[in-house]
Amino acid sequence: MIKRIIAHLDMDAFFASVEERDHEWLHGLPIVVGADPEDGRGRGVVSTANYKARKFGIHSAMPISTAWKLAKEAEKRGDTKTEFLRPCFERYTEVSQSIFSLIREFSSLVEEASVDEVYFDLTHQGSFKEAGNVAEEIKNKIRTQINLTCSVGIGPNKLVAKIASDTQKPDGLTVVGADDEKSQEIISAFLSRLPVRKIPGIGPKTEVILSQHNILTVKHLQQSSPEWLTEQFGKGGKDLYEKAYGKDEDPLREEYESKSIGEQETFQQDTSDAGFLLDRLTILCGEVYRRFSKENARGFRTIVITVRFHDFETLTRSFTTKKTVSSLERFKFEALRLFTPFLDRRGNPTRKLVRLLGVRLEKLQR
Repeated sequence: MIKRIIAHLDMDAFFASVEERDHEWLHGLPIVVGADPEDGRGRGVVSTANYKARKFGIHSAMPISTAWKLAKEAEKRGDTKTEFLRPCFERYTEVSQSIFSLIREFSSLVEEASVDEVYFDLTHQGSFKEAGNVAEEIKNKIRTQINLTCSVGIGPNKLVAKIASDTQKPDGLTVVGADDEKSQEIISAFLSRLPVRKIPGIGPKTEVILSQHNILTVKHLQQSSPEWLTEQFGKGGKDLYEKAYGKDEDPLREEYESKSIGEQETFQQDTSDAGFLLDRLTILCGEVYRRFSKENARGFRTIVITVRFHDFETLTRSFTTKKTVSSLERFKFEALRLFTPFLDRRGNPTRKLVRLLGVRLEKLQR
């Protein structure tokens, strides 16, 4: 008996693909969407790189100055010149909504995970085979009607579907599961050959700890004991063990809700000017609160600040209130309180210059 069939659709290099589709002169070129590179002096990051640019080693969240250098090195080798573009988020949102509307023709339960990825329920199709056929039809419609490509993963839950969608990019379709008792065996085998970093929740620090115990693949994780993982990682250890076997009960949420709202600013020059930094933090708080006010939320509980120094060391500090709050004044007060130690040796013992400042609201209360 099939419990659930869930699909995860991820647009391929979405921002860059929209730009290439909308501008004929960009067709076939390596494209990077992000901050202004300023001839290698830019201080922002890459939002998206298309697959031609990725061949040069450029990827999302990379410093734009590094991306510029890699593009120039590729150009010296005889590769095509990379085009650097500033993002147009209004256009991307417009295209995104067209895609999500198309998906709703095939499913009544759709969760918009972000501007370029979406989960949707295909349990009503009755089998993984039929779900795969529907996913192929959706991919074809996005290709012909919207002139973009996407990758789709199908599994018994959101976890497996998301991992599956990433295995055959771009323009891929991966179905993981079966309509009989062999389904769990298929899921476990599919996950077992992947590196541990493919499991959501395993970041660089967890990966290092696991590698110290020769746990490099999901198969190794499957062969470890939940008790040992709990000793190492607390309550999250058992969760990792469950994920290694593709177990996930997270429901689809029909209405997309922001899990957090944040803003950050990379400064034109690294600085330790307290007045300037406090002023920028106050402005960032105002912008985040403006966005929060537009959400269907009654408050928040967690305030997070991010500080990146000139050597790219990045630190975060957070504070969670006991009760839900909603005032801008409380938000600013807690953000400034979290940041102030970085102005002296309490949080910045070697007096490093600050490169980036960010602030974020989490645990939004609906």
